[in-house]
Amino acid sequence: MHKLSRKVRFSINPFLPEDSSGFNSFSSKPAGEGLSIFFELCVELTGSVEPATGFVANVTDIDKNVREFAVPIFAERIRKDFQRGIHIGFSGITELLKSASGQLANKFGPAKLTHLSLALNPFRKVAVSCEDCKMIYFTEKFEFAATHKLWNEQFSKKRNFEVFGKCANPNNHGHNYVVEVTIKADADRYKLSISDFEETVDNEFIKLVDHKNLNIDVPHFTKVIPTVENIAAFAWDRIVDKFSEAALHCVTVWETDRTCCSYYGPSIYDKINSAP
Repeated sequence: MHKLSRKVRFSINPFLPEDSSGFNSFSSKPAGEGLSIFFELCVELTGSVEPATGFVANVTDIDKNVREFAVPIFAERIRKDFQRGIHIGFSGITELLKSASGQLANKFGPAKLTHLSLALNPFRKVAVSCEDCKMIYFTEKFEFAATHKLWNEQFSKKRNFEVFGKCANPNNHGHNYVVEVTIKADADRYKLSISDFEETVDNEFIKLVDHKNLNIDVPHFTKVIPTVENIAAFAWDRIVDKFSEAALHCVTVWETDRTCCSYYGPSIYDKINSAP
């Protein structure tokens, strides 16, 4: 079984009756005119590879179907509400994704549409599972800078350098980390406040680690080696029970643009439900 993802980019000017189609799908198609709103809709399909083509689905067909059946849903709603001065909030975005999912569900042959996500900007996205549109997923990226040293006091000096290499430098080394936090909630009832969400992550995690020596300044890492795996788990533990009416789904920590770790820990709601 394969999962195929395709990002389809498009722009909408809410003040014009329509946008030119354009010719550069890498940038945006429809192209938008003037100061337009840019979107990126990511389509995930699950299925088997067709032996004759080597495809799960032809990405040209994905692009065509998204622009024919999904983009008009966004364009119509955005133009109508913009011109009437109506704010499109979290519930409105959810409705748009559900509608797009319904329109696209049977457009890819034997491949199954499993996931749709809408990038609101390069660091924030909203997603639905097309198999269970009752759940909505919100993801946002944060950053922090910190130094650390990977070192196990139970190892010899030689063993530490064998295992951790340059990361065992006794004078530490630094990273510009990126943290991606995803929460999930009931799509029909949850009202997201982005400000509250950001404040929670900032207060409960980012401020603890930003511009810190993790081994010295963060008590947790005086006993735990601050690997990217352990940082992701620490972030989870710090924020897992801090979102009312939503559950933490995943924390991903990027140490470099080539190395990241995602942590899916036990939900606080799972703990409550499993308590005797």
